[in-house]
Amino acid sequence: MTTYTTALHDGWTLDVAEAAEPADPKVIGALPVPATVPGTVHTDLLAAGLIPDPYLDRNEIGLEWIGHTAWRYSTTFEVDSLPADRLDLVFDGLDTLATINLNGYEVSRTRNMHRRYRLPIADLVVAGPNTLTIEFESPWNPSERSAAAGVPEVFSSFTHLRKMACNFGWDWGPSLVTSGIWRDVRLESWSVARIASARPTITLAEGGASVRVDVDIERSAGEPLQVSAELAGARAAATVPAGETAAVLTLWVENPELWWPAQLGDQPLYELKVALGTDQPIDEQTQRVGFRSIVVDTDPDRDGIPFSFRVNGQDVPIRGVNWIPDDCFPHRVDRARIDRRLRQALGAHVNLVRVWGGGVYESDDFYAACDELGLLVWQDFLFACAPYPEDEPIFTEVEAEARDNVERLMGHPSLALWNGNNENWMGWTDWNWKERVQGRPWGGTYYLSVLPRIVSDVDPGTRYWAGSPYSGDPETYYNDPARGLMHVWDAWNERDYSAYRDYPARFVSEFGWQGPPAWRTLTDSVHDAPLLPDSPGTLHHQKASDGNGKLARGLAPHFPEPSGMDDWHFAMQLNQARAIRYGVEHFRSLQPLNRGTILWQLNDCWPVTSWAVVDGAERLKPAWYALRAAYEPRLLTIQPRADEVLLFAIDDRASGWAPYTTIRRLDVDGTVLATQTVTLPTDGLAAATAVLDPAIAKPADARREFVVAEADDGTRALWFFVEDKDFDYPAPNLVFAPTADGVRVTTDAFVRDLCILPDRLDADAEAQDMLITLLPGESAEIRGVRAEQLEYPVVRHANELARRSR
Repeated sequence: MTTYTTALHDGWTLDVAEAAEPADPKVIGALPVPATVPGTVHTDLLAAGLIPDPYLDRNEIGLEWIGHTAWRYSTTFEVDSLPADRLDLVFDGLDTLATINLNGYEVSRTRNMHRRYRLPIADLVVAGPNTLTIEFESPWNPSERSAAAGVPEVFSSFTHLRKMACNFGWDWGPSLVTSGIWRDVRLESWSVARIASARPTITLAEGGASVRVDVDIERSAGEPLQVSAELAGARAAATVPAGETAAVLTLWVENPELWWPAQLGDQPLYELKVALGTDQPIDEQTQRVGFRSIVVDTDPDRDGIPFSFRVNGQDVPIRGVNWIPDDCFPHRVDRARIDRRLRQALGAHVNLVRVWGGGVYESDDFYAACDELGLLVWQDFLFACAPYPEDEPIFTEVEAEARDNVERLMGHPSLALWNGNNENWMGWTDWNWKERVQGRPWGGTYYLSVLPRIVSDVDPGTRYWAGSPYSGDPETYYNDPARGLMHVWDAWNERDYSAYRDYPARFVSEFGWQGPPAWRTLTDSVHDAPLLPDSPGTLHHQKASDGNGKLARGLAPHFPEPSGMDDWHFAMQLNQARAIRYGVEHFRSLQPLNRGTILWQLNDCWPVTSWAVVDGAERLKPAWYALRAAYEPRLLTIQPRADEVLLFAIDDRASGWAPYTTIRRLDVDGTVLATQTVTLPTDGLAAATAVLDPAIAKPADARREFVVAEADDGTRALWFFVEDKDFDYPAPNLVFAPTADGVRVTTDAFVRDLCILPDRLDADAEAQDMLITLLPGESAEIRGVRAEQLEYPVVRHANELARRSR
């Protein structure tokens, strides 16, 4: 076995190597300070009390100098005796431009945040104390040198080195340009040989599964070796001749239990054990695998090019969310936090998480959690929204980074897709890149050659796609609704969320709508007096270009202009929820033409007005409840088609659903004006439909009437003839009574989208339900909230928002 592994996480200090102008002299004068590893410079300075919290108010602005400064980490470690064979210094992540010195000798230089590094140091260590220093150059330097050399401005700051792009600021994130030892570091001592990697490729077949395990070996001696693999009772072994560094083992596993996405089955995981040795094992690796097949169908059909996931032979409509780094300082995202966030996704009936290309390849804990929860993973390679140079040393770094991460992640049963980039085909076609790069390579070689080759070599069982959005052909328009993947952003940027219905999309991998964070999250991070939608701190925590203007223009077709901060906050949250439900239900009603949506976005990295449904303090926004409702595996929705109005029944489980449904046109006072009954037998994954009778679909008084469709299992869908601003909402009398777990609310009048916002009373409270619509005389239990003080602005609904605004 490996002689020893010891973590090097203790005893580090942080000091300045070269201060930038204008560095804070008080901070510089207080250095060095203790450093946390894994960690970053920003969090070490924060822990030492030398800088204010960059997430509060406008503190970010005064901390820009940190990213322009060079920093030094130092520690001392003891070696009792000199190793007889190999001693490696192993870094799982260095951020980013690092020079590593041991006992005064330079060991290596790095320029890639997204790679692991293994550095032989046996010739440099001494018995007793050893001094290790790592100096981090400013991540801004490569782009500043490039600008001085006349490289076109189109190459963004983050493209001149392999670093988390959103570190430099995004339309939902601050510019906090980090440096540091951001993942684990350790010493590993070994002799003779070690397992460098063990890569399982699983192929299901009749009666079982064939498992191919590719084993790569690093040697320090040349004798023959034995390598073996064990999995689910099956075993295979082989002799590796002297000097050879690779072996292939094949196992046959009879009738394993299959791994399924969430809501479709269980997620059994099996331990694969690979051992290397001579007479006795000298190294061993274990990993958990699952037995499943995942195919992404993109074969042309009569409607264009589908994008359909098929797991274990069953088509799986995708109910997805985009994932960004959950913190600007990713080392703070531990397994417990990952579990909380992914369970929030699962609670909204999500079955796929897309790891977006402007962030990081996530931790091993992230993918392990997805394996356990049944969340499919769509993994972007880390290219986003910019042309990327293809010259050296970037080209070699991209190859090494891609191979390293494909090798690390390929065994996870949750891994469903490798995606080449985010919106770079869009930029090449629509953002004037062709003229601006002046004939220089822009990244196309990566997406069409380098990345697919590496996936084919290392992870041949997983599909590669060249971008999002992408039509399947670089010569065909990238964002064609009929071909592959599309992004829908004109609704938010230019039009209104009603524009979603203009797209008969095969698969939508990005779309979304902004809303502010929970009230407590906002007021804990912004301390403006008075707090207003356009006060300085509020605007600083709105990073989108003209974000508040787009919020206002997006609200105007639906609600009157709100008066005051409380009403603005709830109106924008409610409108975000409405937009999400509107878009998701439209796209799902297109089944089987449409096979999935991936909402932008699940999470935030700090407290901000954004497209997230879970804010930066982990609180659920009303939009999360809207997503949960729209992503119900069994869904009723009412949608217009040409001159008709249709009721759709959608069953993502394809388990056979035939809801007997009563459709009523109601007056706002509860009077039934017309009735229709239908049975909607779903057939596989095709939506079942029924046309609403003219007596239902044509109101006598559009301002007072609406449609309710209710299935025999309680599933409901609503349809309104006019927008909220034009609807004659009553003023309901809401009566709250305490229950064992929360409150029961009863109404004497129709009430729409009732919300109790418990964080206004208790920072840790969470309502189990929100956006509740009740007919006159109905009641509902809302768990997780208290019965006391339930009044405005804790209790909100569309009725009072529309009436108050008038």
